[in-house]
Amino acid sequence: MAGWLFVLTLVAALVAVYRPFGDYLYRVVSGKRHNAVERGVYRLVGVDRDTEQSWGVYARSVLAFSAVSILFLYLFLRVQDRLWLALGLPAVTDHIAWNTAVSFVTNTNWQAYSGESTMGHLVQMAGLAVQNFVSASVGVAVAVALMRGFAARKAQALGNFWVDLTRITLRVLLPVCVLATLVFMVAGVVQNLSAGTDITTLTGDSQHLTGGPVASQEAIKLLGTNGGGFYNANSAHPYENPTAWTNWLQIFLIFLIPFSMPRVFGRMVGQNRQGYAIAAVMALLALGSIALTVAFETHGAGTVPQAVGAAMEGKETRFGIPNSATFAAATTLTSTGAVNSFHDSYTALGGMMPLVNMMLGEVAPGGAGSGLYGMLILAVITVFVAGLMVGRTPEYLGKKIGAREMKLASLYFLVTPIIVLAGTAAAFATGNNATALNVGPHGLSEVLYAFTSAANNNGSAFAGITVNTAWWDTALGLAMLLGRFLPLILVLALAGSLAGQQPVPASEGTLPTHQPLFVGMVAGVTVVLVALTFLPALALGPLAEGLS
Repeated sequence: MAGWLFVLTLVAALVAVYRPFGDYLYRVVSGKRHNAVERGVYRLVGVDRDTEQSWGVYARSVLAFSAVSILFLYLFLRVQDRLWLALGLPAVTDHIAWNTAVSFVTNTNWQAYSGESTMGHLVQMAGLAVQNFVSASVGVAVAVALMRGFAARKAQALGNFWVDLTRITLRVLLPVCVLATLVFMVAGVVQNLSAGTDITTLTGDSQHLTGGPVASQEAIKLLGTNGGGFYNANSAHPYENPTAWTNWLQIFLIFLIPFSMPRVFGRMVGQNRQGYAIAAVMALLALGSIALTVAFETHGAGTVPQAVGAAMEGKETRFGIPNSATFAAATTLTSTGAVNSFHDSYTALGGMMPLVNMMLGEVAPGGAGSGLYGMLILAVITVFVAGLMVGRTPEYLGKKIGAREMKLASLYFLVTPIIVLAGTAAAFATGNNATALNVGPHGLSEVLYAFTSAANNNGSAFAGITVNTAWWDTALGLAMLLGRFLPLILVLALAGSLAGQQPVPASEGTLPTHQPLFVGMVAGVTVVLVALTFLPALALGPLAEGLS
């Protein structure tokens, strides 16, 4: 009962903020006035704030900004030992620096290192936390560009990337994070510049407790659907997530922007009911996933869990099974990647659910921005399928879905599975799967999870596998890079194609895209796409383990 109350209060809170926060987001991305700080940023970057960009220019701006960010963060990590607040830690090795730089710039936040023993405070603040802000802003900006494509009438421009990036960072992410940081500090999350404290435990042993600017990084780690933890234990660490109510707040922050984005979409296209329909699909898939994950873990399939009455291995006792399973579902339904329990210790079917959540494309509700543009592409595919069924040219919000649009949408959903399955096959072909602690179906799940997490820019770890090797850091870095920017370019190309069309009026044969039928169809298409693509791999991994 406590677990369901936890979920119901979370749903109620998200419903309450859907409209006001979504409206605020809409005003931020659609406003024309710039404040003094923003004008200063534009002058520093050297861009004309009033210049609109085509999809190609917008895409090149995203890629250029991200490339510079990767290079800067890589160099920052490599010279860490010469920086202030390095805490005596050495420079980060080349392959971990590469993996970490790509990871944080792509909003993946996969961590092949232990934070408290690898990164100094300055690197955590000025390197990793900064990328937490701007990588989330990039995702929201691309989603806004796609929405403008749906709303435009015979236009070539999708807005200005630099303006979108600056506004989202300064007007949305920063103020919410300041408030969240204060709340976390009140709750007991650490926020200082201390090198740490040596204490004597109750058993007489010595232990070093690492301090640092944790609360401020925790806020953007969650709000920006990043997931990179200050400590190795991430949100299972009491300095990051002290109590059950901070666990609730962390999940709320994870869902806040993704579940509010459909409201922005509805306002942008001038039909709020379209936003409600997209939000309903997200909610349907999310609630189904949470219910299944909690059920699988509560029933505890397996000899030991059934003997003790619960599958508590790898879970924090201060959270219990429902709160831990809900957190696992929430972070993999989005692109957050934070963990408050050990996914490798879940039951076979319970551990399968976070994997399936990522394979869905992280669209329920997905990452900051990336969830919405993934869901809108699923909506495009759905109206195309519906159009084939009735023998007419499909339309979505007055825009015809032709050959070009379907090629772009199809490629979007083919990119990630190719990266995941090819990467998994390469790990086994080269013998690098040997770093997994298990063999058989569970060992396959560990390798499959690693590439699924990287390619979908999630960043959560199934664990049970050693990935801090040159091969794994390089391979997963490439998976993160391709999994972020290839789909992003396809989204912007689709936005440009849609923007150039003149909307056609709805007719008797137009599929209503705001009714329950369409909601069910989009949810069905999402599940079917995953089943057709990943079912063989799941059958050899978690399903085989669960059925045995």
